[in-house]
Amino acid sequence: EACKLNSQEVLEEDKRLKLPPNWEAKKARLEWELQVQEKKKECAARGEDYERVKLLEISAEDAERWERKKKKKNPDLGFSDFAAAQLRQYQRLTRQIKPDLEQYEKLKEQFGEALYPTSDSLLHGTHVPSKEGVDRMVADLEKQIEKREKYSRRRPYNDDADIDYINERNAKFNQKAERFYGKYTAEIKQNLERGTAV
Repeated sequence: EACKLNSQEVLEEDKRLKLPPNWEAKKARLEWELQVQEKKKECAARGEDYERVKLLEISAEDAERWERKKKKKNPDLGFSDFAAAQLRQYQRLTRQIKPDLEQYEKLKEQFGEALYPTSDSLLHGTHVPSKEGVDRMVADLEKQIEKREKYSRRRPYNDDADIDYINERNAKFNQKAERFYGKYTAEIKQNLERGTAV
């Protein structure tokens, strides 16, 4: 009896070892998705909004924890250096790419094994891009240029500010002078405006 039970246990253990390492997590996830679908059906039958019912069941602490997780997931670090900006743009562009599987299949039939180059391949320079591909690239580049132009915004002009310049170049010079020496000359300016300067 013990030998029989032992052999059954060995077979079950062997099955468990042959399964992928994340099998338990996948199984739990699928069960959870099934439960969610059932709840959605029940809510639809009762005429309720599933999202609302779901939020009523969640505690405030859980909701807070999920919000913190969401914020951690995609922190927008902004511009730190050019390498990071280039990496962000590369990731954004690769997320946008939609592979053309029909074209891929045609190329696979046409070239066969030569489609996957090795060190002995001489395919360099034989690829001619399609008209649609070129148009897609041009549209994407134009979109990037347009976005870049919007990014460098023009500073708003303040109509109420005092006019202490005679032309644009002088206005820039006065702004720079104010930025560097404004805190030292503030009292002198006030005395001149009041007429109490010595």
